[in-house]
Amino acid sequence: MKIRPQRLQKGDTIGIIAPSSPPNQENLERSLAFLEQLGLKWKFGKHVKNVHGYLAGTDDERLEDLHSMFADPSIKGIICAGGGYGSARFTDKIDLQLMKENPKVFWGFSDITYLHTAMGLYSNLVTFHGPMLASCVGKDTFHELSAKMFQQLFEPMELHYTEAISPLETITAGVAQGELVGGNLSLLASGIGTKFEVDTKGKLLFIEDVGEEPYRVDGLLNQLRMAGKLKEAAGIVIGNYSDAEPKKRKETLTIDEVFDHYMGNLGVPVVKGFQIGHCQPHFAIPLGVGAKLDADNKTLTILPGVE
Repeated sequence: MKIRPQRLQKGDTIGIIAPSSPPNQENLERSLAFLEQLGLKWKFGKHVKNVHGYLAGTDDERLEDLHSMFADPSIKGIICAGGGYGSARFTDKIDLQLMKENPKVFWGFSDITYLHTAMGLYSNLVTFHGPMLASCVGKDTFHELSAKMFQQLFEPMELHYTEAISPLETITAGVAQGELVGGNLSLLASGIGTKFEVDTKGKLLFIEDVGEEPYRVDGLLNQLRMAGKLKEAAGIVIGNYSDAEPKKRKETLTIDEVFDHYMGNLGVPVVKGFQIGHCQPHFAIPLGVGAKLDADNKTLTILPGVE
């Protein structure tokens, strides 16, 4: 069993960090009003406004912010400002024991997938795949349902995803249960062959991505296939694949044909169409908890992520 962090309370202080690329500072400032609505106070990481090329500060600076927020007992949760690129550059230097000994809410997605996977493997911590402050919350497009998903941090609640939220399509029928793992497909593929390789054995694998053409998604899924990650999974949850239209090639397979090729003969339940990922609304989910994928009735049920 993974360690579920303590639920947040109104009046708690959350830490805001930028582990990857420099966040849009205007959007970040705009997002603070939402935190106020949730009844939360906040504290910025020391380096959250730093810019080091395409990184939000040097690797050591971003790592320092991550460590200091987990070590600070006054910080009850951590929400990432944005993604982009760069969290994998310092993951091998993270004090993952620090996180195990100081479990708290950790929330983000996209490039943050690398951190989710590392904490799941070595800190035994439940983390949250959800919309981030500058890249989602601070924009005009931030959806009411996305906002509502933050309530799972204040009260242990079972999440139920049905077609009332978005149309779903079953690739392979059946019912599967297991720990929910995964995140951004590109990041999961880049972890193959490292000590931060996602463990899918007997688990529900969730995948999403953005801006990747069908041939790129094909290559990423093939990487997971050859590493045995698809056939080991108990079931597969396919999230949002926005901006996946072909740009370079006139002759193409569709994204759906790619999914059918890799998932159609796995012999485990597979459902696609979940609004989880680079989309609005963005249905936030805990990673590392038990979940049930019912491909026959097209539902996903996820156990609470907090204590």
